[in-house]
Amino acid sequence: MTNHKQNDTLQSAERRRFFEVTKRYGFTTAVLAATGGFLWSNPEVAHAAGDEAAKAKAAKHTMLFGTEYKADAFHTYPIMQTQFKDNLETMSKGEVYVKLHPSGQLGVGGALAQKVQSGTIQGGSVSLSNFSPFTPVVDLINIPFWCGENQKFANLVTSAAWNNEITPKVTDKGYKPMFYFTVDPRTVAVRKGFGKIVKTPEDMRGMKMRVPGSKLLQQFYRLAGANPTVVAWGETPSALKQGVADGLDPAVGALYTFGFIDILEAITMVESVPDAQMFAANYKWFESLPKGMQTVFDDASAKTQAESFAQILVARKNSMDALGKAGCKFYTPTAAEHQKWVDACGEQRAEWNDIKKELAGSIDLFDKLKAAANTKGPITVAG
Repeated sequence: MTNHKQNDTLQSAERRRFFEVTKRYGFTTAVLAATGGFLWSNPEVAHAAGDEAAKAKAAKHTMLFGTEYKADAFHTYPIMQTQFKDNLETMSKGEVYVKLHPSGQLGVGGALAQKVQSGTIQGGSVSLSNFSPFTPVVDLINIPFWCGENQKFANLVTSAAWNNEITPKVTDKGYKPMFYFTVDPRTVAVRKGFGKIVKTPEDMRGMKMRVPGSKLLQQFYRLAGANPTVVAWGETPSALKQGVADGLDPAVGALYTFGFIDILEAITMVESVPDAQMFAANYKWFESLPKGMQTVFDDASAKTQAESFAQILVARKNSMDALGKAGCKFYTPTAAEHQKWVDACGEQRAEWNDIKKELAGSIDLFDKLKAAANTKGPITVAG
């Protein structure tokens, strides 16, 4: 308890300091100071503020970029927003200035995706589940047990099949996909007091499983025997504490980063579906850049994508260490148990055929994408 109080006191002091720096030097400077480890150093903060002002003034193009996550969240959640800013500004030799707005400053979920689509802002990072109402085709990744593993997802989203078949459908909706990444596969995490570890679908019979609005995830858990319960993300902690929901499915890094550390009893690593995100720019804004700068933009995005996949193992370990210290247990199904998940819920089941046709256009195209997921691509994902 003492450690929790000490941590709360430290975080409160850091928040106050962050707001002080924001008021004096601006939000982006405060973000860079917090992530760079010099939030308490007045000389370094002042220097960074001067650098930011100079960069903004010298740049030919400015990109307002929003995310839902704290700028330093990459320690437990592999979203590399400050790294992208540095990569693009450095590789463009200062011609592009990226003004970060993390922590939901410009909106969250569908609201943030809509702002990118409309051009209100030039870019943002949103989960594919939240992008799917605007670009339904990306919801294919929520069909279970075909691209849930990190390496398979990396293979898929860097493949020619994905770029040729899926990317044009995304750009038609007004988005320029910068890159895709995954936090880790989704899990089956149960609340304290649930009383057992979920090892196979049989253990989910009658379980109230919190899900977002995704119809695919709802069908997944119905096939597993659970009762999918749609709960808004902000209401999920209280739903678990009150027993309105028994479990939820985000990746380990998301569970820790979003504060479920004192709520969870056990987490099962089912590797069903990627907990995936897309960094996207407004397509018209991207097309307005000079052709040479578009190439630089793509190169900076590719560099950041590789850094995001490399960060997964580090973020997972940090999250698991913290959750474990709080008493949460972790379970990885055996090969036989994993096969039970695939048999009960996997993409091979006929129940998924209509969705494959609706989103991909045909079963043949889905099979082409599945083959791409199983073909090693340019990125190697550790762990």
